[in-house]
Amino acid sequence: MRNVSWWSVSGPLMFILALIFAVLFAVEAVVPVYAAGGAEPAEADESTEAVEKAETALPGKLGAVAAERASHWSAWAQREFLGVAVWQFLLAFLFILLGLALKRVSDFVFDNKIIPLAEKTPFEFDTLVATAASKPVGYLLLIWGLYTAVSILPLPEKPVDGVAKIVVDVTIVWFLFRAVDVGVHYLSRLAARTESRLDDQVVPMVKKALKVTIGAIGFVWIVQHLGYNVSSLIAGLGIGGLAVALALQDTLANFFGAVFLFLDRPFAVRDWIKVGDVEGVVEEIGFRSTRVRTWPATLVTVPNKTVANATVDNWSRMPKRRVMQTVGVTYETTAEQMERVVKALREVVENDDGVDKEFIVIRFSDFGDSSLNILVYYFTKQTAFADHMATKERVNLAIMRTVRDMGLSIAFPTRTVYFEGDVADKLAGRLGGSSGKNTTGA
Repeated sequence: MRNVSWWSVSGPLMFILALIFAVLFAVEAVVPVYAAGGAEPAEADESTEAVEKAETALPGKLGAVAAERASHWSAWAQREFLGVAVWQFLLAFLFILLGLALKRVSDFVFDNKIIPLAEKTPFEFDTLVATAASKPVGYLLLIWGLYTAVSILPLPEKPVDGVAKIVVDVTIVWFLFRAVDVGVHYLSRLAARTESRLDDQVVPMVKKALKVTIGAIGFVWIVQHLGYNVSSLIAGLGIGGLAVALALQDTLANFFGAVFLFLDRPFAVRDWIKVGDVEGVVEEIGFRSTRVRTWPATLVTVPNKTVANATVDNWSRMPKRRVMQTVGVTYETTAEQMERVVKALREVVENDDGVDKEFIVIRFSDFGDSSLNILVYYFTKQTAFADHMATKERVNLAIMRTVRDMGLSIAFPTRTVYFEGDVADKLAGRLGGSSGKNTTGA
C-alpha cells in the first residue's frame, strides 16, 4: 500500500475542526452588549425579530443557542438580503462546507483505512460490505450538511423536509442495491464451488427478485413521504386491474414459464440445448426470457413461454455421444478380405480407450454405387465436442492404417462405361485393341 503522509491523514480532520469552530463562533459570537436600558426601541424590535428567526431557522439545540445569543449580535449580521439575514447566509455556507468536508473525510477513511483493513482479513465479505457502504455513507453526510444549511434559511419547511426525505430514501435504496450486489457476488463465489448447477441458475433470479422487492418498497416509501395515501393508491389500482392484467398477459406468461422451467429443470445454465431453430449454450435463465449463446457467437433471447411450450433437446444430458459413419472399400475387395477387414476394424474400435464398449457395431452393410460399405457405429465416453472429436479422429486414423496394411484401398466415387458395336470397334482400333465388346473405365 502507498505511503500516506501525516498531512494527508490529519489535514482533512483539522479542516473539519476548523469548520466546527467557525460554526460555533458564528453562533456564539457576541459584540459588546448594549447597556441596560440603553438600547433604542427600534434596536429592541430588531433583536426580538432576530430571536424569533433564530428559533425557527436552526434545528434543535442549535436554534435555542442562536436564539439566546441573537439579541447580542451586531447590527450588520441582522441585516437582511432577499428576506434572509446575513448570519443565516453565513451559517448555511458553513454547513455546506461542513457536509462537503465530511464526505471527503468519509471517502478518505473508507479508501485508506476501513477497506484496506478489511482486505487483510481472511474473509471477502467484509471487504465487499465496506466497499458497498463507502459511497452511500459519504453522500448521507453531504445530504445532512445540505439539509442543515437549507433549514437555516427561511424557506417553507414542508417542501424542504419532503425533498430531504426523498433524497435520503433514494440514497438508502441505492445502498441496499449495492448490498444486494455484494450478497449475490458472495453467493456466486460459493455456488461456483459446488458441483450442482442449480444454484448457478437460482442466484441471478434471487438477485432480480431482491432488487425488484427493494425497488417496490422504496417506491411506496417515497410516495408516502410525498404525502400521498398509499392505501388509497393501491385500492385505486383495482379499478384498472383488468386493463393491467391484459397488458401484462405476455409478461405473466413468461414469468410462469420461468417458474415451470425452474421446477421441471429441463436444462440449466451452461447446458447445450436446441429449442426450435435455436441451438447453443444457455447463458442465463431470467424471469422473462432465456438467453442462449449460439455457435456463431450470437446471443438469442427466447421468451420463457416459448421455451416452456417447445420441445427442448438437451445435448448436455447425453451420457455418451454417438458416432455413425461408413467406410467404403473398392469393389476389387474379395469376400475373404472383407471378412478380415471387418474383424480388424472391430478390434481397432474396441481397443480405443475413448470408446464406450457397451454397444459397438462394425458390419459389412451394403453395396454402394462406388464402394463396398462397412458400417462403423459406436459411442464415445466423452460428450464434450472437443473430446468427442479427438476420439473420433484417433479411431479414423487407425482405420486408415489398418486398411492400408491389409493391401486394400478406401474407395472414392467412380463410374464404369461400357461400349458395344461400331463405337466399341472404332475405339478399340484407335487404342490398338481387338474389336468386339470393350469396356472403358472412367
